[in-house]
Amino acid sequence: MGKKVTVVGAGFYGATTAQRLAEYDVFETVVLTDIIDGKPEGLALDLNQSRPIEGFETKIIGRTTGLDGSGYDVIEGSDVVVITAGLPRKPGMSRMDLLETNAKIVRGVAENVAKYAPNAVVIVVSNPLDEMTALAQLATQFPKNRVMGQAGMLDTARFTNFVAEELKVPVASVQTLTLGSHGDTMVPVPSRCTVDGKPLSELLPADRIDELVVRTRNGGAEVVALLKTGSAFYAPSAAAARMARAVAEDSGAVMPVCAWVDGEYGIAGVYLGVEAEIGATGIRRVVETALTETELAGLKEAAEAVRAKQADVASM
Repeated sequence: MGKKVTVVGAGFYGATTAQRLAEYDVFETVVLTDIIDGKPEGLALDLNQSRPIEGFETKIIGRTTGLDGSGYDVIEGSDVVVITAGLPRKPGMSRMDLLETNAKIVRGVAENVAKYAPNAVVIVVSNPLDEMTALAQLATQFPKNRVMGQAGMLDTARFTNFVAEELKVPVASVQTLTLGSHGDTMVPVPSRCTVDGKPLSELLPADRIDELVVRTRNGGAEVVALLKTGSAFYAPSAAAARMARAVAEDSGAVMPVCAWVDGEYGIAGVYLGVEAEIGATGIRRVVETALTETELAGLKEAAEAVRAKQADVASM
């Protein structure tokens, strides 16, 4: 115990992430902030009252913050900061449609994180994910290993769920992997997809696997279209919370995340979805996995696509 984690943004995503982090009972304190007056305080009060029922001791603190940076002193000493702040997608919007608006929000948050929690590991979940992760690193000036993005955990979970439903098997028996970007250049890795140890390619025809890949790539948009207001938050918050827990526990868990790649796979100088070992310092190392030529080509293509967009955010 003694660990402190902050979740910036008390929308559905942020509030659910805070709830999951508190219920793990591995943190002493979970801080929840938002710019909507009273909202984080109200949610914290409500969450604290669930402690006797769910049986956890973690204390939740809510604080309203101002665009002038007021209120951010509450995050002081945080070991991990999860940035969920920003606007969600509306039906018909792409993640990239959010770029300019969310860049301003994320830059402001990141600067306050650097000021009040200079030793924190930052987990970015704001969209467009790859670009916002790069921007958060630029704005905080933190070492690149201490800034990562949540994407691959979610995309891989979606892919796993779709395969399990298709084959009518438990999700625990399915292993999948997605790399690349969180969006159009997502790279599923069929060679790493198995069901009870058997290659997925032996259980499903190639065209059906391709259909599941497309559904995974559009997984967020499918949820947005059904909800009509807001976007996914249960699965995304589960992914972000697991990443934060791996940092807090210095676990060394290997997870697909958006990490700085510097030579791995022959790719350098870009934030990209790869497998990485996560611990108290953030990304301990990028884990290179064996890829087919086609998969590697897809990953390199994704790297160039996000590299161009990440260069744009430097001036935002």
